[in-house]
Amino acid sequence: MPGYYEFFAGGGMVRAGLGPGWDCLLANDIEAAKGRAYQANWGADEFVLRDIASLQPGDLPGRADLAWGSFPCQDLSLAGPGAGLAGARSGTFYAFWRLMRGLIAEGRGPRLIALENVCGALTSHGGSDFAAIAETFAAANYRLGALIIDAALFRPQSRPRLFLIGADARLAIGPALRASGPCEPFHPAALVRATQALPGHLWWRLPAPPPRWLTLADVIEDPPAGDWHAPDQTARLLTLMSPVNLAKVEAAKRRGERLIGTVYRRTRRDAAGARTQRAEARFDSLAGCLRTPAGGSSRQLILAVEGKTVRSRLISARETARLMGLGDDYRLPANYNEAYRLTGDGVVADVVRHLAAHLFEPLLATQAVSAAA
Repeated sequence: MPGYYEFFAGGGMVRAGLGPGWDCLLANDIEAAKGRAYQANWGADEFVLRDIASLQPGDLPGRADLAWGSFPCQDLSLAGPGAGLAGARSGTFYAFWRLMRGLIAEGRGPRLIALENVCGALTSHGGSDFAAIAETFAAANYRLGALIIDAALFRPQSRPRLFLIGADARLAIGPALRASGPCEPFHPAALVRATQALPGHLWWRLPAPPPRWLTLADVIEDPPAGDWHAPDQTARLLTLMSPVNLAKVEAAKRRGERLIGTVYRRTRRDAAGARTQRAEARFDSLAGCLRTPAGGSSRQLILAVEGKTVRSRLISARETARLMGLGDDYRLPANYNEAYRLTGDGVVADVVRHLAAHLFEPLLATQAVSAAA
C-alpha cells in the first residue's frame, strides 16, 4: 500500500480522494478548527497540529511514496493581495520544500511530490513565481509536469486549479503516462505559455473523465422556509445586479420552471471609477468557485427562481461539502464559518482520485514491478 504525507491538510479532502488504498503517514495543518474536523473524520493518530515551519524531517515517519502540499493560495490568487511567493501565506511553499530537501538528504525523498494551487500561480509576478517553483523541483532532481484541472469535470462547481506533479528523476515513466506535447483538457493555452521557457517539462497523459451528470440542482437542499432571505433582502440583492445580470434572472423567470443559480457579491468599479458592490448571477447548472473571505471574495448565495418568484439564501455548509466531493457522512464543523472555510480552502476529492487512479498509482505500480523483476 503506498504511503503519503499530506501538508496543509485541512479537513482531509486529499485523504478522501486517495481512498483506503493509500496509507496516511502524516497529515499536518496549522488551523485548529480544520484539525478538529480532520480528526473527527479520520482519527487523530496521523494528524499533527503545528506550523509547518516548526516541523523537522525527523518528525515525518517512514518514507512516503507521495508528498502532497496544497499550500495557501491567497498571495497568488488574482483576488488576493498579489504578494506571490514572497507573501507570508503562499511563501509557506518554502517551508514545505525545506522538509522535502531534508528527506532527500536522508535518502527518504518521496517518489512523487504534488502541489495544488490557484491558476494565478502561473502568472504571479510575471511568471517568476512559477519559474521559481519549477527550478526548485529541477534542483532537487525531480521531473515536473503541470496540469490545470477544473473540478467542473467532476462536480457542479467551476474551480480550475493548477496541479504540479514532480517525479523523482530515477523513476521510469512509461509512454502511457506521458504525452509528446500538450493535450486537452488538462493543458490549456495559458499553461502552455507558462511552460515554454521551462526545459524538460513533462506533459502528463491523463484520460478525460466521463461526462458529468451531476448538476447544481442535484446538490441543493430544500431547507426550511426560515433559511431563505426575507423578500426585501432578495429585492435588495437584485438591485445590486447590472442589467446583464438582471437579464439572466428575467430569462430564468420566463422559463416557468424551478431553476437554481448562484450569486456572488463583488466590488467593481462603476463608469466614474468609484468602487461599488455588485451582485453577479449564473444559471449554467454550476456553482461559482467556493472561496473564503481570506481569498478575497464573499460567501456564495443560492438563487431559486420559480416563475415570477425569486428567493435567495446563503449556500449551506453541506452543499459546499457536496461541491467538494465529500459524502453526506462527512462530519462538518457545527460553526458555519468554520465549515465554509474548511470547504472553500480545500481540494475537490474527485480530482485527487482521478490523479491517483490515472497517474500516481500506475506510476508507482510500474516501479514495484521493476523492483520485483
